[in-house]
Amino acid sequence: MNAALRVSALLLVFGSVPAGICIAQELPATAPGRFDALDVNRDGVLSKYEFDSDVVFATMDNDHDSRISATELQAFLGPEEEGAPSASYRISVVDTDNDGELSDAEIRRGMEFRFQWLDSNKDGNVDLAELRSGFGVPMVR
Repeated sequence: MNAALRVSALLLVFGSVPAGICIAQELPATAPGRFDALDVNRDGVLSKYEFDSDVVFATMDNDHDSRISATELQAFLGPEEEGAPSASYRISVVDTDNDGELSDAEIRRGMEFRFQWLDSNKDGNVDLAELRSGFGVPMVR
């Protein structure tokens, strides 16, 4: 997945910008690069805090309406690749109220599922090998 996170000043309001990630910095598009950028405390694993959905939600919510549309999600993911699930489909996986958009709660739920799915040894953290194994792999309904 060629997803790039742009961290904005809005993230400072939430207090969830990890140290070392600057405003307007893009998150790397590779598993090792992404891991390195997210492992703020440099302990070699990503905790749930480091996998925080506040950053994801604020980055995707371009129009600041507290909802993530398919257009906003596709912009976050980058150009749709042939054979990849559409942004609309990806939204449908966690869209509990079936309104075609994602709320903060739905994003958090999706991120929780993703974190649990990546944490294959169930130690409460995601290491680089676990992130690599699921990096770019879309979750299915």
